[in-house]
Amino acid sequence: MSSTAPGTPRRTRVHPLPLSGLLRPGRPSEIWFKPALSVAAAVAPPNLALLALGRLDLAVYTMAGSLCALYAHHRPYAARARVLAAVALGMLGGLAVALVTASLTTDAVLLVTVGALLAAGQKALCDVTVVGPPGNVIFTFVSSAALFAPQSLGQVPAHLALAAAAGAWAWLVGMAPGLLRPYGPERRATASALSAAAAFVETGTAGARAEAAAAVHGAWRSLLTAGAPTGLRHALGQLVVRAEIALAAPLDSDPERLRSWARALRGTAGEQLGAADERDERDPRHRLSRPTPAPSAPAAPAAPRTRWSSVAPLALRTALGCASAGYASLALGVGRPYWALVTAASLYQANVTLTWSRGVQRVVGNLAGVLLFAALAPLAHASQAALVLCGVALAFGAEALISRNYWLGSVCVTPMALFITEFGHPQEPGALMTDRVLDCVLGALVGLVAAIAVTNRRAGHRLERALDAVEVARGHAVHALAAEHPDPGALEAARRHLAAAVVELRATADTAAGEWWLRALPEERVRHVEQAGHRTLAEAVRRQGPHTGEGVRV
Repeated sequence: MSSTAPGTPRRTRVHPLPLSGLLRPGRPSEIWFKPALSVAAAVAPPNLALLALGRLDLAVYTMAGSLCALYAHHRPYAARARVLAAVALGMLGGLAVALVTASLTTDAVLLVTVGALLAAGQKALCDVTVVGPPGNVIFTFVSSAALFAPQSLGQVPAHLALAAAAGAWAWLVGMAPGLLRPYGPERRATASALSAAAAFVETGTAGARAEAAAAVHGAWRSLLTAGAPTGLRHALGQLVVRAEIALAAPLDSDPERLRSWARALRGTAGEQLGAADERDERDPRHRLSRPTPAPSAPAAPAAPRTRWSSVAPLALRTALGCASAGYASLALGVGRPYWALVTAASLYQANVTLTWSRGVQRVVGNLAGVLLFAALAPLAHASQAALVLCGVALAFGAEALISRNYWLGSVCVTPMALFITEFGHPQEPGALMTDRVLDCVLGALVGLVAAIAVTNRRAGHRLERALDAVEVARGHAVHALAAEHPDPGALEAARRHLAAAVVELRATADTAAGEWWLRALPEERVRHVEQAGHRTLAEAVRRQGPHTGEGVRV
């Protein structure tokens, strides 16, 4: 279905790239300390063990496994176990390709080409599987550095074994918090849904409603992947239902009550959620929100086939940008072309506007990080133990700061990367700093040019498909509502499908709006279809009443 009549000319617009607010720190992530502590705990023991053995030169391989601890902190532990294992296998796969290539050739052009192809594949896989943050950049950092590490074919198995051992330790570190708070991720997701619903009840804006719908969608997906049904997960599902009801009937909802539940979930009182069922039936707000005894249904999963189609332009940008940045670095005679390659790979976000913002943040953070390296170098060079401890502290700082703004995290990432190059043997700080600055600026410039050159025409087509999907899903929901006595299971399935489609439409519209060069978007149709979808969702929730969420166990 097209939003433009046949014969109507399509206007093309150039989206201006923002300049203000790019470096403004935001609110830290609610769990900023979890990845920070995890990466420190995953990095320190292997590196200290190698230091004790006098083989700190092998730390580049253990770092490959240790950095897996950065992933999956928002996922329930059942899903986290699978994701961390997949991340470790992916890291080992990329490392294996890089090490074998490095052992077979020293041709720098060929090494850059392989690195760019690896970066593109890592970008596509991470985007399709929604792995991240931190996404593909860690994979690319590891494989690109390994490509330029002197290597013989006989050394590859031992080096991979070191990475695998560190990856297994990172898996244990990532899973360890589950021993103390096994429901932590589900509780945080539910609390976010309740807080977002409260914000919508207070403001009533379209933006707040879209954020609340996305948070509710995320909470259902968290519960879906959390594992076996339990009483607490049942209670969490009931609270997500209450967030949905607040979206459907904001005038009849109490934002303070929603926030009090969210605060309880984030604290230590979340285990006693059964008390949330004790409501005064004379209060119409609570009568509407009475949950069914059956646990609630999950949101519909996204189709992976459409994701592959949407990431193809981003993968092409990554391949072209990384290869061009590496070749340019070689042409200028810079000593470490993989730094330019990694810089380019780190830029590519969902659209050109976000890529531009990331480029500015990357350059500013790296320049500040080089200055921090200069300040820390005398301390780090005092001994190898000081070098290792500085690396661990910088890894912690990077994860502690990066959720506030990417450039703040880069301030710590840059000296950490520079110190890692010195694990094998000390190097002249001035040369390291010069190479880092040149490669960073070069990679950012070339990478941005590649992002602009490879237009993402599919963003507009994907938006059309998302609009059509919402209209089809809404039609099914309207049909289910039209019955005098609708089947609860059919209505619940139609409502879930429509909710997932509306969330996907908003994400797709935001992505398309940030493309630098694209035909005019059907903004009026997006607004109309999105509003109609939310109205139908609200009507479905009201119609279901106490049966909201009935049908699928969590």
